[in-house]
Amino acid sequence: MLHYDVVFFGENHNNSINHWLQLKVTEALYTQKKGHIILGAEMFERDNQTQLNQYLNGAIDAKTFKDSARLWNNYVTDYKPLVDFAKDKKLSFIATNIPRRYASQTSKQGIGSLDALTDKEKTYIAQLPIKVTLDTPGYLEMKAMMGDHAEGTKVMNFIAAQATKDATMAESILRNIQAGKTFIHYNGNYHSKEFGGIYWYIKQKNQKLKMAVISVFESNDPDLKVPNKDYIPTDYNLIIPSDMTKTF
Repeated sequence: MLHYDVVFFGENHNNSINHWLQLKVTEALYTQKKGHIILGAEMFERDNQTQLNQYLNGAIDAKTFKDSARLWNNYVTDYKPLVDFAKDKKLSFIATNIPRRYASQTSKQGIGSLDALTDKEKTYIAQLPIKVTLDTPGYLEMKAMMGDHAEGTKVMNFIAAQATKDATMAESILRNIQAGKTFIHYNGNYHSKEFGGIYWYIKQKNQKLKMAVISVFESNDPDLKVPNKDYIPTDYNLIIPSDMTKTF
């Protein structure tokens, strides 16, 4: 992974070994790159970057960070080790995601509703207009999951909400990459599977970046054979036992 500009580490949010592997890969990459890495994650929203920075530089303690930022319920068990690694090594950790209230607004009111946001609010989302298309890998699958009975507008609003997340995380990465450094990004598997989601949006802006995707799949097979159902491999593919301990 030494020669990649961006590495996406897909995860199942509640899989304990998934999170352990994220930390171990990050530690190894830090050593191999002689510290030239940048961290970023879906689990932190753009408007909480100030609080994240304050925690990283020691201006606030863990409790104040928890009280002032919208941390996920599994932050302590699953993401705090990554943040603390960045803190210890004085690395940048980028809050890449759209504030959830704007994604929720998109799902309910449509992507056009974002035009009415203030200029300040718009700094927390990808530059408008955000392209929403079923050509993006994974989005057609989302449409199919909602079923034929689902109302067309409702379906597209739901997909548009996903697009606002992917496009915002892509923009956040593009704004913070640095020559000679590898940006490792932690996100739900769906946000980068099949080279879609965030990966796809970055490719629309910059074809030259060298990017890799780590995908995760759970398997009931005792020999951990590749699951046949909906298996489309990426660059690195983790096959994890389905009965692995879950964190929630």
